[in-house]
Amino acid sequence: MNTATANGIELAWDSFGESADVPILLVAGLGTQRIRWMEPFCSELTCLGYRVIRFDNRDTGGSTHFDAYAPPDFGRLAAELMAGQRPDVPYTLDDMAADAIALLDSLGIERAHVVGRSMGGMIAQVMASEQPSRVLSLTSIMSSTGNPALPQATPETLAMMMRPSPDPAADPEGFLAQRIAFARHIAGRGYPFDEAAQRGLLTEEVRRGYAPNGAARQIAAMAVAGDRRERLATITAPTLVIHGVEDPLIPLACGADTAASIPNAAYMPIDGMGHDLPPELYRAVARAIDGVARRAQSFPDKGVQAGT
Repeated sequence: MNTATANGIELAWDSFGESADVPILLVAGLGTQRIRWMEPFCSELTCLGYRVIRFDNRDTGGSTHFDAYAPPDFGRLAAELMAGQRPDVPYTLDDMAADAIALLDSLGIERAHVVGRSMGGMIAQVMASEQPSRVLSLTSIMSSTGNPALPQATPETLAMMMRPSPDPAADPEGFLAQRIAFARHIAGRGYPFDEAAQRGLLTEEVRRGYAPNGAARQIAAMAVAGDRRERLATITAPTLVIHGVEDPLIPLACGADTAASIPNAAYMPIDGMGHDLPPELYRAVARAIDGVARRAQSFPDKGVQAGT
């Protein structure tokens, strides 16, 4: 594992491919670590000629945790938002986007293709809108715009997501059972659900840095982000929006709204896909990312980054 000082914190990162290849930065979702971008998926991208960089967002994995801040009071947070107030939160999506830009700085990378999933898609959107000179192309996967008129997750899905998990140190089987049940719930029905792979992934995340309060602070960051459609309308990078037709956590309409909000964005709804990225789709998604990256005319010139 590598660590870099970025935006005043430490970010854990790794990469695949050659340092001289065109860089793709992968941004992880809520409460998850960089290993959710599975190595076989990264390999699909490196085979297409990219250097793939993935990292742990703040408050996850091997990156800086913000444990000095208490978990947010969501009741108070909701009341303040409904009253039109700006809640005081430990950090925002803009801070997390600044982390990613600072990581590129630390690696000597001037510009990169940016791919984000779920909350990571929101972070990637902020990067593309606020730092257009740094983002060659944008791929937003299973994400949303913050438009308050969009449909929300079902009450069952929200309840499962927000239910406190057993402590994995005291009750590892209880922890795994609850988290696997949620993963199965949000997965699409069009592809097999690999329980053994989920178990291994969750176990590895706990080993690398379990941070349940970090996920709560990230939820607070998303909650105060507001409606980003005006910002999305300023994005000039070639953009691809990918969304699972069966997503119960961030419904399909959110992907359609994202694509409609970004000028000239391509939209790729995927039948049978939920709020996950099954291995059967790795090659198709990687090729779609390659397609939007080539719209940025970054090939064959590899001079878009100062390699490290």
